[in-house]
Amino acid sequence: MKTIAVIDIGKTNAKVALVDLDRFEETAVRKTANGVVTEGIYPHFDVERLWRFIAESLAALNAETPIDAISVTTHGATAVLLDRNGDLALPLLDYEFTGPDTLAGDYDKVRPPFAETGAARLPMGLNIGAQIYWQEQTFPNQFADVASILTYAQYWSYRLSGVLSTELTSLGCHTDLWNPYKADFSTMVDARGWRPLFAPVRRASDGLGGGLTPQAAKDTGLPVGLPVYCGIHDSNSSLLPHVLTRKAPFSVVSTGTWVVMMAMGARKVALDEARDTLINVNALGDPVPSARFMGGRAFSTLITDPAVTVSEDVEAQVAAAQWMLLPSVPKGSGPFPHAKASWTCNEASLTGPQRLAVVSFHLAMMTASSLDLIGAEGEVVVEGPFAVNPSYLRMLKAATGRPVLIGSQSATGTSLGAACLVDGSRAQAHTVEFLGAVPDAYAAYAASWTKLVSAS
Repeated sequence: MKTIAVIDIGKTNAKVALVDLDRFEETAVRKTANGVVTEGIYPHFDVERLWRFIAESLAALNAETPIDAISVTTHGATAVLLDRNGDLALPLLDYEFTGPDTLAGDYDKVRPPFAETGAARLPMGLNIGAQIYWQEQTFPNQFADVASILTYAQYWSYRLSGVLSTELTSLGCHTDLWNPYKADFSTMVDARGWRPLFAPVRRASDGLGGGLTPQAAKDTGLPVGLPVYCGIHDSNSSLLPHVLTRKAPFSVVSTGTWVVMMAMGARKVALDEARDTLINVNALGDPVPSARFMGGRAFSTLITDPAVTVSEDVEAQVAAAQWMLLPSVPKGSGPFPHAKASWTCNEASLTGPQRLAVVSFHLAMMTASSLDLIGAEGEVVVEGPFAVNPSYLRMLKAATGRPVLIGSQSATGTSLGAACLVDGSRAQAHTVEFLGAVPDAYAAYAASWTKLVSAS
């Protein structure tokens, strides 16, 4: 198989990409905004609109280049509750909805400890367990109809193949549902009586059933039986090519709405659940020390002009003047979740390029802080949108004191990893070392930023 279609559902955008496995690169991408529907019993994702986009995109891409197989990758923190007919028993809850917080006290009494799951207690619906608990308690009649619980990527592979499943990387990303050390569901799942509801656990690289169903084939214009693979959590998708091809220690920084850092071969450290560190489970089933913050959301909030650029002279000016943005944007996640954002300079007086440099430096320092918390060592590989931001890369190099590598440069940041689920032997870790010069002022800036944050 050569041409793999990857369905990539991110929190901000949904994409369908074609990956050429021979060249291990993207050849085409279609994209749409992934909005949240606010009408109804709670804010939720519009899965039927997404399905129409997926079907139309697969048909259009297949007309250009015949597709040999389909793989899936999605954001985490989303559970899909199906009834006995395979339809939604309840809408797919938006994980940024605050509804689950109304039962936080009750949920905290039943959730398993951090030592068991490696899942930090997060607000809103960021722990899938909190979502399911809130839905069970708030909508008991609808929950009584739930026959199957799926993780999110596996909902889309179900729509394609008709096979119900859950998957290791999706269960192992701060859900409260999984014990990564025992490779089994957490004690809470059994205590709540949920285990029978969860679809069978599979590996991300498993092929599903007989492939594309007749109905999915009709919707997409693809042949019945086209191979469909189980699918993977998006951050682990970015990690997978490196796990298959690179020697530890190293860390991967997967950037998007969330910046997720995963450290392979990390030094032994005690993870601090209050600072958004956690254990993820990689596609091979291994626990991986990880950390996260909403870097992409912060960037889009703080930088509204996508055309602005930064020269090295402006970077140097900002570094020398030590103009800084201190955590956290947005508040509530990352290594400094309770810190109130502040500027050490006059924010209003900054030019567009100066502001972009300050924000990029801030994001690099947040990344470096998180990497330190999880004991990361060796090379730092940056995947996704931040990999094309030289200001970010330069400050990250200064702050970590380690080589920084630019990742695949793919339009989605995750599609290559999802494609190599089809054939891991053909995975490649396309990286180029970032060789941009880092003047001494950058290291001084990083030290000052760290000192100011520690003092506050």
